[in-house]
Amino acid sequence: MEAFGFNLPLWAVFLGGIVIVFVAWKLIKFALKILLVLVVFFAILVVLDVLEVFNIIQNLLSIIA
Repeated sequence: MEAFGFNLPLWAVFLGGIVIVFVAWKLIKFALKILLVLVVFFAILVVLDVLEVFNIIQNLLSIIA
């Protein structure tokens, strides 16, 4: 197989394909972990907002100050 003017053996092309698939899989796993962390973080914020925790804290701070 010829690429960029070089003759590459088939095993090198196959090995390069495996490396690319491996790196892509690692990137996808990392992105999914980040997405999961963000979803959990925003879910916690929504629950705290529904339970009016932020209003309670704001009222306590306004009484103190």
